Amino acid sequence: MIDGLIKDKIDPIWESLSTPLVRIGMTPNQVTFAGLVLVSAVCAAYVWHGSALIFGITLAVAFTFDALDGAVARRRDMCSVVGGYFDAMVDRYQELVVFATIAYVNDMWPLALLALTGGVFTSYAKARTAIEMPISNTDWPDLFERLERVIFLSVVLILQGTLDALGVNAGWFLGAGVAIYAVLSHATALQRGLRAARMLRAHETKIGTP
Repeated sequence: MIDGLIKDKIDPIWESLSTPLVRIGMTPNQVTFAGLVLVSAVCAAYVWHGSALIFGITLAVAFTFDALDGAVARRRDMCSVVGGYFDAMVDRYQELVVFATIAYVNDMWPLALLALTGGVFTSYAKARTAIEMPISNTDWPDLFERLERVIFLSVVLILQGTLDALGVNAGWFLGAGVAIYAVLSHATALQRGLRAARMLRAHETKIGTP
């Protein structure tokens, strides 16, 4: 929702941050893959150090780097359908690595599974619609899209780590945050599904009219 509503204001920021990557000649796909490697490294580090605060901060940085592939593509005039597909696939693997790590470190497999599948279904709802009819990739201003999910999860981890550092006994906080993430992501998947149903009915009526 955030990215869709203020895209014209966010894109110049990403393009400015992408300047070092453009200067060294990285391609969009290289940036996308580097983002996956960086997120995976941050997750592996979390398994080692166990600090939610460090994980939240480094994960936010890793996801920020991952967001630069589109900016690099625009600045180097290298936008492509294949690049967009690769980016979407890598995004799903990033989510898998992150939630598998959270589940492993904190022993919350059921909640992590619900949260992961909410994001996957949100993505699939739009992708499946595109198989049935031509759609715009930008006209889906839904409640809990990828940017919102990344920000929310990073903030929850940072707050959990801060509470831990202050000695507050709030081990439940991260679990509650992941549960809220799961509810919001599945609600967004439902929201997209309902929109897709309306679009498909309208499309079916249109093509069925002589």
